[in-house]
Amino acid sequence: MMDEKWMKLAIELAKSTIGQTSPNPSVGSVVVKDGRAIGMGAHLKAGEGHAEVQALQQAGEEARGGTIYVTLEPCSHFGKTPPCADLIIEKGLKRVVIGTVDPNPLVAGNGIKKLKEAGLEVTSGVMEDEAVALNEFFFHHVKEHIPFVTLKAAMTLDGKIATVKGDSKWITSEKAREDVHYDRHQHDAILVGSNTIKSDNPSLTARLAGGGISPTRIILDTALSIDESSTVLQDCTSPTWVVCGKNASKEREDLFLQQPHVRIIRMKHETIQLKEVLRVLGQEKILSVYVEGGAKIHGSFLDQRLANRLIVYIAPKIVGSGSALSVFNGEGVFRMSDAAELEIESVQLIGPDIKLSAVMKESR
Repeated sequence: MMDEKWMKLAIELAKSTIGQTSPNPSVGSVVVKDGRAIGMGAHLKAGEGHAEVQALQQAGEEARGGTIYVTLEPCSHFGKTPPCADLIIEKGLKRVVIGTVDPNPLVAGNGIKKLKEAGLEVTSGVMEDEAVALNEFFFHHVKEHIPFVTLKAAMTLDGKIATVKGDSKWITSEKAREDVHYDRHQHDAILVGSNTIKSDNPSLTARLAGGGISPTRIILDTALSIDESSTVLQDCTSPTWVVCGKNASKEREDLFLQQPHVRIIRMKHETIQLKEVLRVLGQEKILSVYVEGGAKIHGSFLDQRLANRLIVYIAPKIVGSGSALSVFNGEGVFRMSDAAELEIESVQLIGPDIKLSAVMKESR
């Protein structure tokens, strides 16, 4: 039970850093000796000290003979920082308790092996489900080499995202819209189509009361047709990557690139292929994408089974029109047995609205 107690604390430390460590995982660590915590730490930013380093610095010489709890297997290789496994051995700890093995091929059991060979007692798999859930984006990217995709939508009780005339402001309450900014902060990128930019001219940033990290903005715009005065092209709060087809105007590209925060990603085909987009983003170390692209883009992700999670905010309103847009406007399926199946993770009330989170069963 004591192992679970200290690992829970390490997990809570790691949770506080979700959204700020990418492309590295969020990791927490606690050093314990004689039944009391003597050092705590979390990995705060890619390229900076890992959680174990922070905790051991706080513990100092008292760490010798103690136990270190860490949510993810200590690294065993030289990256931007030295191996944590070596530091743990050097500091003379007696025991290491690990939440889950690191799936990174550069680590993947090598850290545990190094610790055991040095004579340390190693226990792994403590609160493993919670430790894995901390870094589902990281684990997914290591395995699939593409980002974890979250589809987000706001709809009325009858499943509509706008009125028959296209009016969509505002479906949900201010509290629900504030919650969206928290989810944006936790993802590496936010993705929309050109129609969203043309109709709403959004900023696509994470505007949190205490400050937050805004995701990289991904705009799917086959012909580079959005207006050059669009907020995403003029506001340099976060990078803007515009994805276009191979035949998009070079003149338009040069116009967009006058802004230093803008990047053009030209596809190999005349049209934008979502699988190719995700492959490119994965290569660019984008671990997670928050899709707010509207009915057509949501439909395309669903049709191609490229989504991993669906987050829907449901407002207690009814539009009442059969012709008004629904959340998904893709090709759909002809048989109910072919419908996408989801597993509901959570349902919560945010202000007057319901927030429903569900994972696609195919992605499990």
